[in-house]
Amino acid sequence: MKIAVTAQNPGWTESLDTRFGRAAWFVIVDAETKRWEAAENLQNRQSAQGAGIQAAAAIIDRQAEVLLSGNVGPKAFRVLHSGGVRMYRTDVSKQQTVADAVTAWERGELEEITAATTEGHSI
Repeated sequence: MKIAVTAQNPGWTESLDTRFGRAAWFVIVDAETKRWEAAENLQNRQSAQGAGIQAAAAIIDRQAEVLLSGNVGPKAFRVLHSGGVRMYRTDVSKQQTVADAVTAWERGELEEITAATTEGHSI
């Protein structure tokens, strides 16, 4: 299973990014091996509109089944949900790194996102 985590920089021990569509990086983690790859989100970060939709499509294209992020806007939520991606909310006061977030998810400590957590357009 692949887990996508929003991060400020590429890496297992890097800080989380609370944004989804305009996150700096997506760290894609193999849940079994903990091997990861990073995908920069530069195009969507600089997009005037549609960042969440495009980011959601990128996560689905990378075959992630789970997303760990602080916030997900309504359009991104719809795309991720329709793509079968389960979303969980991170809390940077508790999970500070990609590794922390994955561990918290494995322990069942993260709240599942069942609706958009923001109005969108969070820059």
